[in-house]
Amino acid sequence: MKQQSDYINDDLLVKYLLDITTPAEKAAITTWLAEKEDHQRYFEHFRIIWEESKKLAVVSTVNEQDAWMRFQQRVGTNENNTRIIQLDAGVSPWRSFLRIAAVLLVLLGAAGVWFISQRGANASTIVRSEGQIKQELLPDGSEVTLNKQSTITYAANFKKERNIHLTGEAFFNVAQDPGKPFILKVNDVTVKVLGTSFNVKSIHGKIEVIVETGAVEVSKHENSVQLKPHEKAIVTDSEAAPTKQNNTDELYNYYRTQTFVCNGTPLWKLVDILNEAYGINIVIANSSKRDLQINSTFTNSSLDSTLNVIGLTYEITVEKRGSQIILK
Repeated sequence: MKQQSDYINDDLLVKYLLDITTPAEKAAITTWLAEKEDHQRYFEHFRIIWEESKKLAVVSTVNEQDAWMRFQQRVGTNENNTRIIQLDAGVSPWRSFLRIAAVLLVLLGAAGVWFISQRGANASTIVRSEGQIKQELLPDGSEVTLNKQSTITYAANFKKERNIHLTGEAFFNVAQDPGKPFILKVNDVTVKVLGTSFNVKSIHGKIEVIVETGAVEVSKHENSVQLKPHEKAIVTDSEAAPTKQNNTDELYNYYRTQTFVCNGTPLWKLVDILNEAYGINIVIANSSKRDLQINSTFTNSSLDSTLNVIGLTYEITVEKRGSQIILK
């Protein structure tokens, strides 16, 4: 495999899989994974090959250094894009794992490597919404509604182990199965449920989990909070633990219901959602209006209609200036 950037390479990814990275290295990898979907796909395939190597661990007399070099060649390495990792005896434990992986892949031979690569390509299902809201029925009967530009990834054995990864925003209506918890991962945050419905949004270094029915556990590392209906958790990159809050806002549901429900919603928050929903740039020029409480419901309304209602109801002037809409 190739070196991915100046500081993210296969050597570092193995340390990440073994959970022995420094805090700085872990943060760098987390940022790298969030940058591009290609990075996530690369890491997922790398992880699959790594896990296969551990499962098939055997005793071998194959030369370890030669095996590691052949392993790098078979998964796409060349001398111009990465360095060969020297496997000196007596260094750190994770390098011993590298030796095991290298030996195993040599023993499997060309056919074995082809089989694992094919299995890795087909082992995970990736669902992307792109520019449209998308609904997905999971193998266990759970329903997912993905907001625009969002992605979920889950393994082929999902019905046995209900683990799923999310990038972006989605609403989950989880099928009940008490013996098999539904575990959602968003960066370094975990949401664990048995049967419930909840919304998760990850944007700009902040993750928001809102529970509609049932109960969920939201955790970051060893810190966790329990949520019930009408409660939410906020998790930021800079904080070590989730923050639990009451939730009276229904605006988060707009992409599922096509309705903007405002119950004492500050104008700035409605504007943020309208910008997100319509891909536009609305700004509030009058700072005294930012926290104005909006109590209206906009159902299947056009953007112009919504802005007209806001303007007439709350004495706000709506001005279009090029690609920008100004509220004042």
